Amino acid sequence: MTSSIASETVAAETVASEADSSGTVTDSSPVRLRAVAAADQPEVTPALEQLYRGFEQELLVPLWTEIGDLMPAHPRSRAVPHLWRWERLRELAARAGGIVPVGRGGERRAIALANPSLGGRPFATPTLWAAIQYLMPGEDAPEHRHTQHAFRFVVEGEGVWTVVGGDPVAMRRGDFLPQAGWNWHAHHNATAEPMAWIDGLDIPFQYVTEAQFFEFGRDEISDAERVTPERSRAERLWGHPGLRPVSAGATGPGSPLLAYRWEHTDRALADQLALEAEGYGGTVGPGHAAVRFSDPASGADVLPTIRAEMHRLARGAETAPVRETGSSVYQVFDGSGTVTVGAASWSVTRGDLFVVPSWQPFSVRSEAGATDSDSGALDLFRFSDSPVFEALRLDRTHVEGPTR
Repeated sequence: MTSSIASETVAAETVASEADSSGTVTDSSPVRLRAVAAADQPEVTPALEQLYRGFEQELLVPLWTEIGDLMPAHPRSRAVPHLWRWERLRELAARAGGIVPVGRGGERRAIALANPSLGGRPFATPTLWAAIQYLMPGEDAPEHRHTQHAFRFVVEGEGVWTVVGGDPVAMRRGDFLPQAGWNWHAHHNATAEPMAWIDGLDIPFQYVTEAQFFEFGRDEISDAERVTPERSRAERLWGHPGLRPVSAGATGPGSPLLAYRWEHTDRALADQLALEAEGYGGTVGPGHAAVRFSDPASGADVLPTIRAEMHRLARGAETAPVRETGSSVYQVFDGSGTVTVGAASWSVTRGDLFVVPSWQPFSVRSEAGATDSDSGALDLFRFSDSPVFEALRLDRTHVEGPTR
């Protein structure tokens, strides 16, 4: 029997305990150790049993009982592959719009994706939060700020402006709107129609690292902020390709550009596929164009803990299975196709969201065409925790076969 198997039979069992002011356990220890006869384990003797009781009393866990769980041969994510259908999410969000107010306390009408293997927590993966947010006509979402880095991505609709640091930023289909942590922000719907979009944040990562802060802002934004400009001030200053304003000094963490417009993303993806058709390079694989949203001040990822990309696969294009450390959430922006994550495989259409856990093989085949896609291709928005893994030098990628 291997040590990893042995660790499963010698798992620590958590129970309630109490400690006095000196930190000494006064009731029962949360550590539970059981000696078993197994390969790579000590011989079961009264002396070993007595040793384990001593470990329990002093809150100690020997590595030989846990190594298979703590040091596995490869990542074993607590998350599992899962798919959420956009049609159902939007329907439930609309029902919430008529029942749940948007006000101080509830703060946002945001409905988070809960990965089925994460114990009911509102986490899409162990590090990433994804939610559908819904704002009714004329509603305001009150101002607040938090250390969690965030973005908004719009798969359909328009009419809401997010106000970041007093700067109103329009939200329209295909737009990606990053917002680094600790920036004041609110939303207002200036139209007679409701609007839904997805939020992405690093809430689970900051939760597990115990690094999060939150602060309420004003209950209402000013009339000057309730305007609806075509372009935000951030776009007018930073939204010019390859050009950095000389007036700008050092920027904070995260991109100073508050909106990446779909027209530019669409053109970049179309140009990559056109260059491929002309016999030049530019795509990441046959029929597979991709762009990464980057900070115009530094060229780095738009947010310190989140990477965001858009992928376009021409009809019939298929990616090879790839495994990566870290997790991702995808939303189908347009078109249709078949997605395979680990042992799960789904047919997906516009708006559907799915999770790719760490080190699970992921591949996709485009079945999009002129009838279900504006571009005639499968467009996928992706966000991941890659910047965290790269900063810690824990990033690893394995492609299982050639791209077809």
